[in-house]
Amino acid sequence: MQKIFSIMMALLVFAMPNVSRANDLATDTSDPLFLQGIEEVLTKSSLAYWDHILRAGQSVSYGMNNRLSLGADVHYQHDFNGHEDGFAAIDVGGVYRMASADDNVSNIISDVLFGFKFGGSSQVRTPDYADSTYYVGLRFGRQWAGMTLAATVKSTWVFDDTRGVAFLDFTPESYFRIAPDWRIGAGFTVRKATHKDPIYNTDYDQEWLHLKLVRQYGRTQYIGHIDYEFESDDAQVGARINILF
Repeated sequence: MQKIFSIMMALLVFAMPNVSRANDLATDTSDPLFLQGIEEVLTKSSLAYWDHILRAGQSVSYGMNNRLSLGADVHYQHDFNGHEDGFAAIDVGGVYRMASADDNVSNIISDVLFGFKFGGSSQVRTPDYADSTYYVGLRFGRQWAGMTLAATVKSTWVFDDTRGVAFLDFTPESYFRIAPDWRIGAGFTVRKATHKDPIYNTDYDQEWLHLKLVRQYGRTQYIGHIDYEFESDDAQVGARINILF
């Protein structure tokens, strides 16, 4: 844990002297508190690799109004060292903005996250690929011209005859606009589950460190990220393209 705080403090020291104020938050789709406007469409295409597994994903969300966005996403993974190939459960959900920065004197933004997943591959039995999954969460934080600080608490219930489980995620994040077209972000996810995987006896508890670098071109962002999991010494690298229509 001490190593994690050291890394995040180093990022903070590096980013603060170079904070840029000339940015439009309305198009910064990688910001942890981003919510698209009325009738805006956001697409996210992703690719990630870790532990002999290549995963591709696509998500689309639509801004119903200034408070609510609805969307869906799906992932497919290919296992180069086994047989766990298949599509993830389709995720249908949304974000509702309970309070914007103008709604209170502290300028705190708060959102409710909600959704469900259905139809995962029977060959890939992980929480993301389970047959039925429901989740609800709270996201809150504050935006400045050059940085955003946020945190998310999310509870998930997986309904599966063999690997049913419930877990709680807590994710604090920091995000810096270090130049007009460049951003960096860091976050840490702590996951606590009710029990272990009953088949492989592996632990669902996880601790992930997330680092990302973002390049903005108008309403398009190119994101590279590295993620490290401390419980299993697992790591993944990936890329994503966000396009705001």
